[in-house]
Amino acid sequence: MSLQAYKAASARAESPREMEYRLFGQVTRALVEASQADQKDFKTRIDALDWNRRLWTTLASDCSDSANAMPQAMRANFISLSLFVSRHSSAVMAGDEDFEPLIDINRMIMQGLAPAASPAA
Repeated sequence: MSLQAYKAASARAESPREMEYRLFGQVTRALVEASQADQKDFKTRIDALDWNRRLWTTLASDCSDSANAMPQAMRANFISLSLFVSRHSSAVMAGDEDFEPLIDINRMIMQGLAPAASPAA
């Protein structure tokens, strides 16, 4: 089986929750790498911040849809987080803040999305 076929089959087998977890992991890894990059490596830093901001903007957009099945309070919290992520990202781009709060938020979301550990046999 080719690598591309395996990737396609794997993607189809993922639940939406698993896909969100994987995406947050990829974006968070990019933020960590950007936080460790040279301050003059604008491309790495801006690309990671932009990817994270686009992820959160998409989540906020989805949460603003009245057809979203999540409780309204939870949707409002995600929208608020998205606004914070956008403002904080701008501050990081300007050199006024650091990446850590963005990384921490994403890691907390990942903890909520992580599959529950199976009980020991």
